[in-house]
Amino acid sequence: MNTTVHELQNQFRQLRLAETAEELPQLLREAEKSSWTYLEFLESITRYELAKREAKSVEKRLKWARFPFMKSLNEFELKGQNVLTARQLSQLRELSWLEQQYNIILLGPPGIGKTYIAIGLGLEAVYKGFNVYFVTMGELVQLLKSEQYLNKSKVQLKRLRNADLVIIDDLMYMAMDQREANLFFHLINHTYERSSIILTSNKSPDDWGNLIGDHGITTAILDRLLHRVEVIHGSEAEESHRMKNRKSIFSAEV
Repeated sequence: MNTTVHELQNQFRQLRLAETAEELPQLLREAEKSSWTYLEFLESITRYELAKREAKSVEKRLKWARFPFMKSLNEFELKGQNVLTARQLSQLRELSWLEQQYNIILLGPPGIGKTYIAIGLGLEAVYKGFNVYFVTMGELVQLLKSEQYLNKSKVQLKRLRNADLVIIDDLMYMAMDQREANLFFHLINHTYERSSIILTSNKSPDDWGNLIGDHGITTAILDRLLHRVEVIHGSEAEESHRMKNRKSIFSAEV
């Protein structure tokens, strides 16, 4: 056989093994240098292709998740906060609640790390193969109201409805009118027992009825959200999470 490396690369591309095609010269050099067996060489090729495909898949899921920032829970300072214990955080990171389609509601005043925890769990889910979608309540209301006539809104809401985990930040930060409440109910009804939801809010579910306005819709929304849920309450810390981790334009005084 007189097949050249270039011809082999083209054949790999035809088989849709593009990543392996690019890396093939280097893999061949390593195989020759280390005297790989045929089996070792094939294993190296398949492992390389799978690793590259997974990296691209993670990159795609991260893009679709639309996180406003990316910070791992490894960076979350448990000391000085009263939202979660170390054991609770470890249990949440296992994602068994996501596999069982439980919801999580993070309640408490601004600055205690609710959004940080929600995004951190979202990142854990992305890296473990789940589809995640992050949206603020204000953005969500606008998407729902414009879905019928804006293609961009249709695309975003399709991704949201197909996500394994939906994160809604700042829930009930402002009152809804009747139409907005109806649209929100239909979304929650669609995701019910299809996806898990993480909600962050500085208002208790007891107060949501005043913001939604319609008692019947409020009850229907709560019935679906609270059917399988873990509610986590956080209170004001001595110094907010944002203040503790703020960046300054001034250098530290000597």
